[in-house]
Amino acid sequence: MQATTRIYLAAAACLVAIPVQAQDFSAVEIETISVADDLFMLVGQGGNIGLSIGQDGAMIIDTQYAPLTDKIQAAVTAAGGGDIQMVINTHWHGDHAGGNANFGNAGALIMAHANVRVRLAADNTDPAGFPKVSYQDSARLHWNDNVIDLIHVLPAHTDGDTIVHFRNLNAFHMGDTFFNGVYPFIDVDSAGSFDGLIAAGDRVIGLSNDDTTIIPGHGPLADKADLEEWIGILKTIRGRFQSLIDDGLSADEVVAAGVTSEWDATMGGGFMNPETFTRLAYQSLTE
Repeated sequence: MQATTRIYLAAAACLVAIPVQAQDFSAVEIETISVADDLFMLVGQGGNIGLSIGQDGAMIIDTQYAPLTDKIQAAVTAAGGGDIQMVINTHWHGDHAGGNANFGNAGALIMAHANVRVRLAADNTDPAGFPKVSYQDSARLHWNDNVIDLIHVLPAHTDGDTIVHFRNLNAFHMGDTFFNGVYPFIDVDSAGSFDGLIAAGDRVIGLSNDDTTIIPGHGPLADKADLEEWIGILKTIRGRFQSLIDDGLSADEVVAAGVTSEWDATMGGGFMNPETFTRLAYQSLTE
């Protein structure tokens, strides 16, 4: 791997995992958005949280950062839920699983793909936040009168991604296999894959219809058309990258070619800027 590529990969990793102590969470407010009957999206700082409330108790999908736990619990209570009984992690990153230990210590049962537990342990996080129930391929929950499929996809954002499908509500939480409206983060250090991201999106599209609602890992609440548009752009970019790679271009040369320029203004304004995205995609496609 070229030295410049290593620098940009390290920068991307740091942006995803900025030390919690270096961040100010005091002004963060948790916004609650209705998705379907007794299903909500909570927006704060970090990955979007899914919330199901009902007779079995409050269940959340992802936990954002640890300092936000009290605010998240308050939002759950305000939505009509009680203490959180169940946590599902879509993957292991700190902006999605940083609050795990707080909820685990409070009595919540944590579920995730087996690789999430492995990576949390390797990252020396608090064992109280490790999943107590894990699976290799898929699992099904019957919770709050919902049939909920936990679908592990092949490496996409990471190697431990779970897509959560609320079958009877026609709704999904896709975690970071979907960054609505912006370039995705392909965590190659966690075995992430550009092709895997596209495959995960196609899988959800195949299970969706015009009435489907989708909670992305980041970005606004979405529908099938939003996901189709995003995946379509990624497919176009991927084809262009592959053509240049086949011609023998280096990562620096692919960056200089400006393959993504027509979308940079709308999709490249977040932490995953066009150059960082290009370098991660290049590494994924050439490993």
